[in-house]
Amino acid sequence: MSDAQPIARALISVSDKTGLAEFGAFLANRGIEILSTGGSARALREAGVAVVEIAEHTGFPEIMDGRVKTLHPKIHGGILALRDVHRAAMDEHGIAPIDLVAVNLYAFEETVARDADFAACIENIDIGGPAMIRSAAKNHAYLTVVVDPADYAAVMADIEAHGGATSAGLRRRLAETAFARTAAYDAAIAGWLTKESGEALPERLVVSGERRELLRYGENPHQRAAFYAGGPARPGVATAEQVQGKALSYNNLGDTDAAFELVAEFEPPAVAIIKHANPCGVAVADSLAAAYAKALACDPVSAFGGVIAVNRRLDGPTAQAIAELFCEVVIAPGADDAARAALAPKKNLRLLVAGGVPDPAGDGLILRALSGGFLAQTRDSARATADGLEVVTKRAPTDAERADLLFAFTVCKHVKSNAIVYAKGGATVGVGAGQMSRVDSARIAAWKAAEAAAAAGEAESRAKGSVVASDAFFPFADGLVAAAEAGATAVIQPGGSVRDDEVIAAADERGLAMVFTGLRHFRH
Repeated sequence: MSDAQPIARALISVSDKTGLAEFGAFLANRGIEILSTGGSARALREAGVAVVEIAEHTGFPEIMDGRVKTLHPKIHGGILALRDVHRAAMDEHGIAPIDLVAVNLYAFEETVARDADFAACIENIDIGGPAMIRSAAKNHAYLTVVVDPADYAAVMADIEAHGGATSAGLRRRLAETAFARTAAYDAAIAGWLTKESGEALPERLVVSGERRELLRYGENPHQRAAFYAGGPARPGVATAEQVQGKALSYNNLGDTDAAFELVAEFEPPAVAIIKHANPCGVAVADSLAAAYAKALACDPVSAFGGVIAVNRRLDGPTAQAIAELFCEVVIAPGADDAARAALAPKKNLRLLVAGGVPDPAGDGLILRALSGGFLAQTRDSARATADGLEVVTKRAPTDAERADLLFAFTVCKHVKSNAIVYAKGGATVGVGAGQMSRVDSARIAAWKAAEAAAAAGEAESRAKGSVVASDAFFPFADGLVAAAEAGATAVIQPGGSVRDDEVIAAADERGLAMVFTGLRHFRH
């Protein structure tokens, strides 16, 4: 690659006018000729910067309502020409070299985000801009390409440092930025068209993300990590303002996302406490403070150092209660002044304000890396409803049991499989997660319920009189029997096992009510 390359002619065509006047004036003051189009040319002239219109340079007018203006040999020849190879062709066709291209693209992503109609979105697909960016990035041995106004300062400093030229290192870095931008732009267009067609899993899936932050490390200190934002707009960790606290870690971000997605499932005030991606306490109540107390009571030992999510604006009383516990992160759709003041002394606690809660029924894809590829699936937006429950035992659940069954099954959706959840009074009382055997999950959840009761000085396990949810069917009756022995009175599960009759008989024998959902919630 050639090293310092002088700049005699620049092409500027930008939709984002941030810093344009200063950048244009800098170039003009160094005697650099500026070619420009439409709105960019007007903005530069208003700032006192002389420009040459593209149509004047090419000798060909803009046509087709501006759809064709820079797609011309005098533009792309001037950008793509190898200065030491194509000089004869340039001279023959009167093509002047272009040494700097500053282009950013029509606001397609923003147009889609504001729910513009199909025709408006189509018109905001830039053609000339990406073509010029890609041409300039390809020929970065000779050209400087700038797609982000945030890079103007670096370009100006480099030109100053190299006497009117740019360095090879800067041009290479800017070319990388340019190709990443056009790739992300094309990904946005492809994703939008795919969504418009109703195809969730296209033949060729294009994924793009914008790096928000380099993290200290990944799951472990020897792993590198970064946080990227991308995909459909969704309130959560990617949209949240961090009000206080130290930088979030890789594990913090994963747990925070899991917690916020869980509380978003519920209409009443809800609180979820997450530890290592699994809930150790979830509850709904008439107030956040009451829900928090119920959630914490499920497993206060595991809650230490956890992540807490709420689905309402965080208030002072709830925040004061949270401040008594060591926790890593609190995420809420909002936080009032009293809540912020209550958490402010906890300097290491991260408070995130997301501006809303995610839609549990919203679309989107979940990706998982594999060697040489990745898996993609649609988000688990299915929800069990009261109308969809099938009573399969002699005894039907009471109204109170039915409400707790639906609550427990919703929590189960957010627990690593095999998942068993005991619940009572709109709160979890025992959670068994991630075991290889479902009966082990049932026993662990029961043990947790008994342990929490004993620690609180209660005479009997909190699983007594609870309901139990299973994320998948019971393959044998042993898991159900373990739940019954723990004190559960009603069961919710998908059903569908070849031994369903055996499991139903075991429930009837013990006087349990059981309902099938026909819906499985594996979470691996």
